[in-house]
Amino acid sequence: MSKYTHFPEPVDDHNPFQDPAVTQHSSNTEYATLDLYNPFDNKNGPPPPAYAATAPSAPQPVVPATTPPSRTTPTEPRNYGTSFTPQTAVNATTAELLRKQEELEKKARELERRERELDSHALGPGATRQNNWPPLPSFCPVGPCFYQDINMEISQSFQRTVSIMYYYWMFTACTLVFNLMSCLSLFCVDTSGGVGLGLAILWVLLFTPCSFVCWYRPVYKAFRSDSSFNFFAFFFIFFVQVIFYVIMTIGIPGWGFSGWIVSLAALKTSVPVGVIMMLNAILFTAQAAMGVVLLKRVHSLYRQTGASFVKAQAEFATGVMSNQAVRQAAASATASAAQGAFTGAAR
Repeated sequence: MSKYTHFPEPVDDHNPFQDPAVTQHSSNTEYATLDLYNPFDNKNGPPPPAYAATAPSAPQPVVPATTPPSRTTPTEPRNYGTSFTPQTAVNATTAELLRKQEELEKKARELERRERELDSHALGPGATRQNNWPPLPSFCPVGPCFYQDINMEISQSFQRTVSIMYYYWMFTACTLVFNLMSCLSLFCVDTSGGVGLGLAILWVLLFTPCSFVCWYRPVYKAFRSDSSFNFFAFFFIFFVQVIFYVIMTIGIPGWGFSGWIVSLAALKTSVPVGVIMMLNAILFTAQAAMGVVLLKRVHSLYRQTGASFVKAQAEFATGVMSNQAVRQAAASATASAAQGAFTGAAR
């Protein structure tokens, strides 16, 4: 135990800095010492590795902080990837300009129509408008027979229907003209069809003006003045006209109609003529189908106007009594009857 409690005696000439570990450390240049490196002296070159490892690095450039995007409120719509490009802005502006232009044109048409109405009312109840239909040239000896202006005389809710009826009448007239050409082509290859050609000429001369006067003008007047009498006149005459259109579509031989029966029979005589007549049969079929559709359309509008058979009777009675010729005839008949009764009483 004494060997562990015995301490060596200090030696006077012992130098702690002469220890081999200390001298080895001070002789190694990789370790920074006060004798080897002065940080305030730039002439000694770069610092030793020990100082270089612990030297403060160069200050990093300060990056300005970006403003965080504003958060959308619950009521604010979010953008899910659609970008607002300049082309999108141009398209939106163009669409807006087109919409405004359409509105301005519509207002201009409405103002023009009202101006025409004011001009027509300024003529007075006894004044008459100048006829403008049919549009004949000035050098023609025969002048127009009717006054027609759908945009001015017809209500805006019925203008489309009246315009369709007018175009339908022109379609029927063109179909009858084409029927005449079909019968003429058949007569060129088969001279025994002269009766059909003569009847085709008669149908063109008869149906074209009569259809305009008998069913188009009544429907025009009906929508113009909400006339129940004209509505009933149109329904009766147009229904008969549709029946004739069905007969035209069938094409009974010898009746002057290039319907399906005549056109199929004409294929045996001449294929080109048969094809022409089959085209005419297709037109007759479309004409009959459109007639049925338009009849139902006008009838549905008639029920919306509040017209009735009682009003038609009243209008007929008022129109008959307001006619000058009818009143003169009634007065003459009354005077003759009174004179005969007076003469008989005197005898």
